[in-house]
Amino acid sequence: MAHDLVIRHGLIIDGTGSAGAVGDVAVDGDRIAAIGTVKDRGTREIDAEDCIVTPGFVDIHTHLDAQLAWDPIGSSSCWHGVTSVVLGNCGVTFAPCKEGDRGQLAKMMESVEDIPVDSIMSGLSWDWTTYGEYLEAVERWPKGLNVGGMVGHCAVRVHAMGERSFSEQPATADDIAAMCTLVDEAIGAGALGFSTSRTLLHRVPDGRPVPGTWADRDELMAIAQVMGRRGRGVFEAAARLGEGASDAYAASRIEADMMADISIVSGRPLTFGLAHTFLFDDLYRHVLEFVNQGNARGANVRPQTTARGIGILFGLSHRTPFDHSPSWKRLTTLPLDEKLAVLRDPTGRSKLLEDGAGLQGEDFLRHTYVLDDDSLDYRHDPENSIAAVAARRNVSAVEAFVDLSLESNGRVLLNYPFLNQRLDAVEEMLADPNVVMGLADAGAHVGQIMDASQPTYMLATWGRDRGAFGIEECVRRLTSDTAGLFGLAGRGVLRPGAFADVNVIDLDSLALTLPEYVHDFPGGAGRYIQGSTGYRATIVNGRVTMDMGQHTGDLAGIMLRS
Repeated sequence: MAHDLVIRHGLIIDGTGSAGAVGDVAVDGDRIAAIGTVKDRGTREIDAEDCIVTPGFVDIHTHLDAQLAWDPIGSSSCWHGVTSVVLGNCGVTFAPCKEGDRGQLAKMMESVEDIPVDSIMSGLSWDWTTYGEYLEAVERWPKGLNVGGMVGHCAVRVHAMGERSFSEQPATADDIAAMCTLVDEAIGAGALGFSTSRTLLHRVPDGRPVPGTWADRDELMAIAQVMGRRGRGVFEAAARLGEGASDAYAASRIEADMMADISIVSGRPLTFGLAHTFLFDDLYRHVLEFVNQGNARGANVRPQTTARGIGILFGLSHRTPFDHSPSWKRLTTLPLDEKLAVLRDPTGRSKLLEDGAGLQGEDFLRHTYVLDDDSLDYRHDPENSIAAVAARRNVSAVEAFVDLSLESNGRVLLNYPFLNQRLDAVEEMLADPNVVMGLADAGAHVGQIMDASQPTYMLATWGRDRGAFGIEECVRRLTSDTAGLFGLAGRGVLRPGAFADVNVIDLDSLALTLPEYVHDFPGGAGRYIQGSTGYRATIVNGRVTMDMGQHTGDLAGIMLRS
């Protein structure tokens, strides 16, 4: 009897961390039917010789909550082997939602995650009130990826407290009871967890911290108890680690201890974002120790970090580091070809060089790196900083940027890593067994950051090129580890009976392509995208959705519920 699909002669890396073995993978319907030597033919066959065959990657930290409504393939994630995503991170979600609060939640998402509010308002149907109804709406959307979501504290607090949700005053007992009812409904309807934001970086358009930032222990523990009674879901937090405190280490210990308590009270895993910064150069190391101590007393806390620096992108196609000056600001309104024409014009060039001089300090220029088609490894190499490039050319930094832009026809980018600024710190975090892969922020900060390519970077750089982690371990971190944290049974592994989410990857040719700024959001709004090479095929629920980097038109994704 023929199988629906047979992938032949690949190095099968099953996602568990076990050593790979050459063999075949047979698929029937949405499940893996057999692994090993498959004698029966397939209705469709894929030759995976000289390739690795892995589970589809599971990205647990995305903000695709709106984008999937108009971009069903979930780009850029789909170009990097991702087959399942989790929405609703950092406390910002579109449900639960009263009709009169839609605009406020959309503006909050724009302010926190840089997703254009006009695209959100026009791109979503808003045919829900409860979180369960939101999940039903997402279930109706055509999807190229499997999608699950967490309910966000911001929306829950606004729904329960209205304008008081922004206050630093503690929620009342009635407020907390109302919030618990909303969270209970969400978890009962299949939400994968509850998320909150405590960082002072997340603010609404008028500058106030988002709802939930000032939530006290009683409020958070009450919500934890709801999750405990349900026995389902992950508690996710954008934690406040050292911000605004006179003693960053003592404050971070208090935060870590509270997160451990939440996990213990709920009996559920808790995950939060962790990154290195020069400002608190070794704080991440202390936080990892605090987490170890909390887990030793019964918590299940999993910090999540990225595989590389989290960097703001600057380029002629969108924002540049010099846009505060009049001539550069005027340039932002022009199409790219007209911008290049101004750079070529002697008068225009002279004015740009004059206005841009001195706008950025030496520290920024020394830690901002050139990305182009020949240098795309995100190494934070001092010799590749814009300051070093300018020195070698014997010109100013602004002139170097102008010349690089002309030489690349406007494609060159500058990357300023503001988090995970030391790659040796990233490696240290990745080596910690408690740390889980996350924070790629697919769908968020669309005009600033492009980190949805994290799986490709993890495999190609840390696995293949640096050899810091074995390929099997890199795959495990991107698949069964993330799927297991969120309880996605049958995802993230290759074994008979598991869901047939599969990647076929030519590891030797696996690479990133240069990010590009495109205008493909509703209303013509722009965003950065990033592609890859080396993905021969991606299969979602048994159906080939990506073939040699191109979408097949098959939208095989389903809703993932707890």
